Amino acid sequence: MAENEENNYQENISQKSPTSENETGVWKTIARTMLIRGGKNKKRDNEVCETEVTSPTCSTESPDTPSPRKEEGIFRHLSALRRSFNNGQKNRRKSNWESTEKPVTDRRNSKDFKIPFRQNIPLKPLSVLEIDELLKRGDLEMAYLNLLSLRLEIKHDLKAQSEKTPSVALPNKEKDLSMLFMTLRTKLTDIVRRSCDSTSSELLMLTAHIIQEEEKQEGDPGGMRGWMDAWKAAVKDRVRDTLTGVHLDSCENNASWLAEHLGLLGKVMVELLEKVKTELVTSYPPSFHVFNTYVSSCHEVVKKHLRELLGKVTELKDYYAILDFAINSYHSEKILGRPSLQPEMKEQKVLVLSDDFLEEIKQKYCNCLQKGLQTLLSNIIKVEHDDVWKKKEMPQNTVDGRFPISEIHIDILKIIAGFAENSRKIDGNLEKRVLCCCLEALKHFPKRFEEEFSKQNSSFLGSDVLDCCLWATYHVTYINSFISLKEQMECYRGSCPDQEDRLGMEVDRLVLRLRRVLLEQFKAEIEPYKESLMTKKWLKTDNDFNEIMNRIETYSGYTKSMKSPPAQSFANDLHYHAVKEYISELLKEKYSCKGKKNDLGAAKIKEQWDQLRKLFSDMGSTVNWLHPLGDQLSEIIEQKNEKDIKKLLPSFVENYPDISKKQFSAILYFRDKSIVRYSKLQRVIRHFTELKQNPEKKNHEHAFFSDIK
Repeated sequence: MAENEENNYQENISQKSPTSENETGVWKTIARTMLIRGGKNKKRDNEVCETEVTSPTCSTESPDTPSPRKEEGIFRHLSALRRSFNNGQKNRRKSNWESTEKPVTDRRNSKDFKIPFRQNIPLKPLSVLEIDELLKRGDLEMAYLNLLSLRLEIKHDLKAQSEKTPSVALPNKEKDLSMLFMTLRTKLTDIVRRSCDSTSSELLMLTAHIIQEEEKQEGDPGGMRGWMDAWKAAVKDRVRDTLTGVHLDSCENNASWLAEHLGLLGKVMVELLEKVKTELVTSYPPSFHVFNTYVSSCHEVVKKHLRELLGKVTELKDYYAILDFAINSYHSEKILGRPSLQPEMKEQKVLVLSDDFLEEIKQKYCNCLQKGLQTLLSNIIKVEHDDVWKKKEMPQNTVDGRFPISEIHIDILKIIAGFAENSRKIDGNLEKRVLCCCLEALKHFPKRFEEEFSKQNSSFLGSDVLDCCLWATYHVTYINSFISLKEQMECYRGSCPDQEDRLGMEVDRLVLRLRRVLLEQFKAEIEPYKESLMTKKWLKTDNDFNEIMNRIETYSGYTKSMKSPPAQSFANDLHYHAVKEYISELLKEKYSCKGKKNDLGAAKIKEQWDQLRKLFSDMGSTVNWLHPLGDQLSEIIEQKNEKDIKKLLPSFVENYPDISKKQFSAILYFRDKSIVRYSKLQRVIRHFTELKQNPEKKNHEHAFFSDIK
């Protein structure tokens, strides 16, 4: 192509050779040159033709005898030609940029329309300053034609230079050409950046075809690389300026600043792409892929903008807004899935955020959620303190009236369900991740709650019986609430089994500690009354024992208002510790029966043991292996001789193999301390020792006596 242009240029040069002797031929050459510079405007054609016909220089007189009148006519006609040329230029620009005549429409609708630059290149380019002035005025087509002419001239000079001494002016001319092309590119990219405002479609057509032409001229003088890249960069700049110019409020002035901004961002993006689809696509050749380029630019700008916004986010709702926009709204019918952008958008509507960036947003979302959950849990404790403990409010019962319970677990479950539901709208995996974060944060709550509960409720344990009962009721209430929390958290086991297990363990520890506190309080309450057990006073009166029974019945009521499985465990604990405290008094050797008093002592133990057994059976205790103990002890105590005692020992040692020789001697001491010294009774102790040494037929499942210090 370059070689053809050079040949055409040489032909044009030869046409304007001054060797012609015919004056009429000279004027025809001048007229032809001016016609080429001015284009093919019909009006100018007529003017030029008239000039050729009516010119006084079109004479048959010899050029050797020119007259002054003839010379004056030449200049007069040259001025006329120049005026005709200038008028033709104005008319042609107006025709190209403002007209809506059918030739323009046909050119826009053609599959790959072309502007015939090559046919309109002037034989002699304007000066650098004149071309620069054309660029400044925005006369891009004429400026480009002259740039092409200047390029051909330089190529001709370069070819001629190879045969002669190098010209000093040629490098400057090349430099001027490059600077002019750089100015042209700047003008074109500026047009592209403004193309969504008021730029005419004809100007965009011209811009597109200049870019196409220059993509082919990379090796020619003044040719530059990356014209299409510059066009794409201009498109991206336009998209960037449009999208980042969307109003962005501050978080201090507007709590919904980010959600509103992203909503406006999507609206502006749709408006931009709708305009591209309806107005700009037809102004470019199909090879530009205009719509796809704008969509790709939107993707890039949005990704960068979201990263910038992420640096300003500190609250959970704003992290959620970014995730919801990037994963849901961006691809929905609100933005890229909008019907007005179809079908062109069908293959283009995927915003590909890097995995690292999405992971960063999700991680920050989860971290913020954990902090927020900790704050909400602290508020739950504060509400319980202000509305319940401080006011000494009696807890509410469940609907069936069986169990006192607080709303702690209900509040926690609502919070976690809300977090899970919101994250599910974003992504199924995010929901699972959020649940794991919630349960991980929640596992610290039981310990924190216990600490605050213990601080605020120690004042309840005074002389006021009602306060003591309220204190115990609170413990039962929170045992029930946390058991309910654990039960209802089981629904999340499929999503995060490890976290659910750890939370369950923490809840179990709290429930165990609350049970133990109740048990220790029970032991403290019966402490004043157990001192009289197994004494002379005890033989005569049941007052202290009855007080113990009253305490057991009271705590039996707490057991019945407690949910299972803690209720069962607490009943067993009460049973075990009540019996242990009772038997431990027998082993302290603080009283010994004499004569027939051992019968009274044995009968008393049996009677009271039956009361204990009945009460704990009604309570639901499953510590059945303790039931025979009182009966066997009373039988040993009431025996008269050592043979009868020895007969009872095998079953006794088999059931309670952890009883020590010292503890067995204490039982004999209670029976009659004077007999302990007898040699016959020593044989009983030896027999007991032998039974202890025999590993056969021993119940090693339970320990009891070893737990008595």
